[in-house]
Order: sequence, then C-alpha cells, then structure tokens
Amino acid sequence: MKKIYAFATLCLLTLAGSCNKFLDVVPNDGIATLDMAFNLRSTAERYLGTCYSYMPIEGNVIHDPAMLTGDELWDLVGRIVSNTNDRVRNTYFQIARGYQSASNVYANDWADMYRGIRCCDILVENVDRVPDMTRTEKQQWKAEATFLKAYYHFNLVRKWGPVPIIRESLPIDSDVETVRVYRDNIDDCFDYIIELLDKAYNDLPLLPESTDQYGHITKPVCKALKAKVAVYAASPLFNGNEEEASLVDNQGRQLFPSKTPEQKLARWTYAVTACKEAIDECALANIKLYDKSYVKQDYRMVDSLMTTVTLRKAFSENWNTEVVWGNTQRDPSGYGENTAFQQWTMPNMTDNSHTTGGYRFVGVPMKIVDQFLTNNGLPIANDRSWENTNTQALRAGSADHSFYLEQGYTTVEQNFNREPRFYAYLGFDGGKWVGQLSNYNDLQPEGIRHIECRNGGAQGKSGGEVGPVTGYFAKKLYPIQCNFTAANKFSSYNFAWPIIRLADLYLLYAEAINEAEGPNGPHSADLFQYLDAIRQRAGIPDVKTSWDQFSNNPGYYNTQYGMRNIIHRERLVELCFESQRFWDIRRWKEAPAEYQKGIYGYTVTGSTPEDYYVKKLVASQTFGLKDYFWPISNSYLERNPNLVQNLGW
Repeated sequence: MKKIYAFATLCLLTLAGSCNKFLDVVPNDGIATLDMAFNLRSTAERYLGTCYSYMPIEGNVIHDPAMLTGDELWDLVGRIVSNTNDRVRNTYFQIARGYQSASNVYANDWADMYRGIRCCDILVENVDRVPDMTRTEKQQWKAEATFLKAYYHFNLVRKWGPVPIIRESLPIDSDVETVRVYRDNIDDCFDYIIELLDKAYNDLPLLPESTDQYGHITKPVCKALKAKVAVYAASPLFNGNEEEASLVDNQGRQLFPSKTPEQKLARWTYAVTACKEAIDECALANIKLYDKSYVKQDYRMVDSLMTTVTLRKAFSENWNTEVVWGNTQRDPSGYGENTAFQQWTMPNMTDNSHTTGGYRFVGVPMKIVDQFLTNNGLPIANDRSWENTNTQALRAGSADHSFYLEQGYTTVEQNFNREPRFYAYLGFDGGKWVGQLSNYNDLQPEGIRHIECRNGGAQGKSGGEVGPVTGYFAKKLYPIQCNFTAANKFSSYNFAWPIIRLADLYLLYAEAINEAEGPNGPHSADLFQYLDAIRQRAGIPDVKTSWDQFSNNPGYYNTQYGMRNIIHRERLVELCFESQRFWDIRRWKEAPAEYQKGIYGYTVTGSTPEDYYVKKLVASQTFGLKDYFWPISNSYLERNPNLVQNLGW
C-alpha cells in the first residue's frame, strides 16, 4: 500500500521494531502485505480477527489484571512453579504483594492496546476495498473495529488514567517530534471513548447471526460498554479527582481538570441515561436474568439447592440468558484458562474410588467472606438476629442446614444462616460442595460431598505446594458440570467468561441513580426495582423489607450515603471473583480502607476445631495514592519526554 500506518503511540520509537507483529494475515506465498489482506473477504475476516485478538483475556489469571492482582483472591505464596504445566503462574500476583515498579511494570499491555488501536484503524480505512463483501457487512465490520478501538482506549484509561488519544494513526514517515505525543486529560479520554461507541452503534446487529458469531460485538454489547464507561467517568477516581490535581504535563495542562459540584453531577446524570438505554437494548435482544426456571428444565432439586445452582450457573453456564458480552478467547499456552483455573482453585475432593487432584492454590480472604449478607439480606453488624452472637463460636451442623453444611461436623457460627450466595460462591470447612456428580436429580444431603479443611482432613494442607490458603475457596469459579472421570483425570467445563452480564448493568443503573439524585428522586422506582431483582434471584428479601423488618437501623436506605453502601455491597457480593472488585474499589476510592483490613484466614495447619478456627494474618497490604494507576514504563518515558509519569512512581 502507498499509505502505511505506524504506531501512533507515545512509545513509537521503542516499539517500531515489532510493529508488524499485529499482522497475522500471511498469504500462501508467505508475503504478508496489507494489499493482500483486503483482496478477499476470507483474508479480511482474518484481519478482523486480529483486531479482536488484542482484547484482554478477562477471567485468565495470567492476562486479567483484576484476578490475582488485588485483595479478593490470595495465592499460595512461595509455591514452586518451574517444570509444571498445570499450575497458575503468579506474575500478576506480584502486584497484590506490592512489587509493582516503573522499571518492571507487571501486566503492562500499554503497547498491545495501541497495536490493537492501530489494527482497527487499518481495517476501517481498508475494508471498503474488499470486492466480495456487501456494503452492509463492511459497515458492520467497521463498526466492530470502531467499538474495539473504544474498548482498547478504555482499558488504557482504567489502568493508566489519562492517556494519549489516537484519533488517527500517524504515517510511517512522521518525524520524531510528531510521534512524541502528549497525554490527553481524563475527561477528553472518556468523551472520545463514548464518541466512538456512539459511532459504532448504528451498524451493529441486535443479535449474532449464528452461534459461531458469539463474542462478536452487537448493539447490546455496545450500549452496555457505554453504560460502564459512563459510570466510570462519573466515579470519584476520575470525576474531578482533587488528589490527582498535581498531575500536570510539561505544557502546564492539568490531566485531571478541577470541577464544580454541578459538573460532577452532570456525569452521573448522563450515566443514568446510558445505563437505562443499555438495559432497554438488552430487553430487545431478550437478554434477561438467569433464574430457577432454567435450572428446573435440567434438574429436580429442593429449593435451597435450586437457588445455589441457579446462582452459580448465572455466572458459569455458557452463553446463558444473562450474558451480554462473553469472552471466547482461549490461551493456547495451557496456562491461565478458566478451565485450568477451575482445578487450581478447587479443594481436593474424594469419593469411594479415588482422590481427585484439586490444587487449592488460591484462597478467599476473610474480609471477602465477611462481606456476604445474612439470610435476612443484611450485613451481620446490622442484623438484629445476630446481636450478641460470637461469629467464631464453634457449632456443629444440624439437620435444618444439611444441604449447606455437613450434619454433625463442627464449624463456626458465621457459616450458618447466611444468604444463598454465601453457599453458592464459597467453599469452606464443613461446607457442602455441589459438583463432580454424575446425577444431580433428587439429591439428598448424604449424596453431596463436603469439605474437611483441617489438618488430616481430605482437603487439608498436606505440604508447602498445596493449600488451603485461608480456609475458604472460590466455589463460584468451579462449574457444577466439572467432573473427575478417574484418578486425577479432570473433565473441565468451557464457558465464555462474562465480561458484562445483565446483573452488572442493573447494579450500575442503581448506582448511577443514587449518585445523581439519591434514593428518593424521580428514578427511585427503577432504583429499587433493579436492585431488588438481583436480591430476589439471590433468595433474600428486598431492600426495604430487610432494613425495616430485620435491621438495627430501619430506613437506612433513605439516605444517599446509606443507599450507596447498600449498592456497593451488592456489587461486591453479586459480582465477586468476576474481575469487578479490583476496579470498583478503585473507582469508588475505597481501596485504601479495604487494603488496611489485611489478608486473614484460619490456621489451616490446625487439626482440631479449636486449633483450626483461629484467625491468622496471612499477609499485609498497603495502598497509597500511586496504587490507583499503573506506572508508565520508564523506557517509554525515556523515548518520549512529552509523557509525564503517574503520581508516586
């Protein structure tokens, strides 16, 4: 081609040698040219696939910066991973441990995001030349590429904050000063992302044309991402953040502009509209909450099991009715896939014939366990029925909890009378583990395996290379369809990781309404409707019933502050282990308080209940101003002095 595009990035000089890596279209003669890439539909489609290939692999612990990089899951420190093919690499875990630095940036996909942006620009400019495509299909592909360009900018922004906007990729013969671009201010970044999403929307389909198009961008996906972007733009971390006011470039431009209260509010008002539009678009596509009616088609179960299975499958049932946008990527290296992670996180289960090989490398910190609600839909501290209760008192499982807890097995008080999501999403000593069964119909308590985490138990710690880490497991990440067909022969279940599901949109909408107008404004009916829909599916009372009938603070939901805490907690519970908490507690500016709580678990080397059920500090974490954003690699700054480093790095 006469006009070839270069890396329009802050680090063009650093990366010019690898500019051609994005191009995976190689004709039969071995000559890779853009001319040939757009000579036929078949090669152009491969190029579209290249545009998609830069998507961060959410749900993959070696590619997703929100899995093992925060405080929601904790890896087994010190385990050896050399000469193994089936154990999770812990590179991103170094961020959680506080080892991030500007000289060695972990999870550094800055360059990949800009490669993806460049790839999208090339497709948009060239796809019209493909002879064997209809105009409609060309417009759709351009819309998909435009969406992806927005998505790649968004991934840059939520990691690094203000970044250089790439409206057009620069010509390859651009001089050095031209490619030394500046960071744009945070509001311009968000506005440009939304502009791209609006531009992409009209030419996208409402639904995938066929099952092999799942994962491609549709109108609901576009609206849903716009809703999420709008909420992020309105959130305290990005919206007139005075703590970042001193981030100024060498032209004297403030990258986090100061705002009046009215200007901050305008962002939330816009987010309300964006969220409602996304929900309405999903309704047109028949995207709806996954509920018990779907599980009843497959299984006969008592109601308590039906509820917990529904909650688990709402996340892990492949392309269920609730998935707005799923990630279909797979990691060819064999590391980090959700399928492998299922085995890494699970306890070591047994039956009469063999022991199965769950590695139990990853545990759930106690503070995450504590955030789950009671069966009355309240935090323990606000539930009157829990007053004067010692949550760590020893208690044996009884018949009335037998589908959740092993009858007669000693555990602690805090594992009783919790909401169904507690039992659906968490595994623990004495808890039932629904999974690895050939038949789920008419299950009785004695037919469901339970966990024994104490030293000497089947799932207890047996050496430095295995867990448990804290005594709690992320059961949610383990689909009930998984099984062991023989000793250490693991049968996994593939599912598209839900990048966005409808419950996420409902909670974003409720949050935006509360921040824009409080819980008693013009949209209050919608706020409670969508928030309560999540709670109803979870098997707990609606917000007003919980707080008015069972709490020590009736009417707590009537203030913006109270409702904010209720909504935030619902997000943390409903979307736990789904790569959401990491970003949420940052955009809310609640991360310092959460990190101060520390990583606690039980004394997993204890063999008796008295020795095991002693809380123990597993690790301490710190969180300062610099930790809200990634550092820009020092090597990029050396080559482009127009960039400025994020605060604290």
